Amino acid sequence: MNHSVWKQYIVPALVIAAASVIYALSFVWCYQPNGIAFGGLTGVAQIINRLIPAAPIGVTVIVMNVPLFLLGWKFIGGRLLVSSLYAMFLSSVAIDVLTPLYDWKPMDPMLACIFGGLLLGLSLGLVFLQGATTGGSDLLARLLKLRLTWLPMGRLLLGIDLAVILGVALTFRALEAALYGLVGLYISTIVIDGVLYGIDTAKVAYIISDKNDAISNAIVNGLDRGVTILPAKGGYTGADKNVLMCAFKQREIAAIKAAVKEIDPEAFLIVCNAHEVLGEGFRDYKKDDL
Repeated sequence: MNHSVWKQYIVPALVIAAASVIYALSFVWCYQPNGIAFGGLTGVAQIINRLIPAAPIGVTVIVMNVPLFLLGWKFIGGRLLVSSLYAMFLSSVAIDVLTPLYDWKPMDPMLACIFGGLLLGLSLGLVFLQGATTGGSDLLARLLKLRLTWLPMGRLLLGIDLAVILGVALTFRALEAALYGLVGLYISTIVIDGVLYGIDTAKVAYIISDKNDAISNAIVNGLDRGVTILPAKGGYTGADKNVLMCAFKQREIAAIKAAVKEIDPEAFLIVCNAHEVLGEGFRDYKKDDL
């Protein structure tokens, strides 16, 4: 099989399939048996059904998804539509398959929130990484991301689902279920952002020393990392100095610090967290990055 076909189509399809099963597991194991508010378009459909009993929940969810998928087709492209339909279909089938396989009994509500949020966040993060959604509020968040590019996906979902859960609580007067739902929602958004952005976590070091040449050579030749020289001036002395800036992976932090301090024990070293480092030695930029 052609390697590009495998990488472009087969692998994403397998990842989405696995994520759909995890999504279904979070619902049938943690959310549904414990009556925890789930948010999303399902929650909106529940509210509409309560206000208009003649509107079935399932049909209402489908009707609300139609304009979202049309917008997705227009602004994001057909690939998102096809992959999202695929993810939505698999997750729905997985829920129907898993539900009768085992007697999913209620557990401690807090455990259900924690593990439900972890599984839900993991599944959605994996789906988003493949350029897809599971429809509903996930697709809405993906569309909003086109405008609110500075907001992480997890935060966008948090805002949407938070409003839905609060609406469910007011409509059904189910305050406790809503509060547990908020805990699970918060955990899932942290996990989503961890999957989307945390895997790419790196560090940036700023080094101020009188032995810049030796430190720069040690990092470039010994650790195979690039160094940028930034001109600076001391605020107290007014003396001109150079600051070394170096981006590196989390696992290299001990080697960087050891190399700097071995050459100049008096060096001033600042290490900061960095996310989404793009370029040689890190991650390549993709047009549809979230």
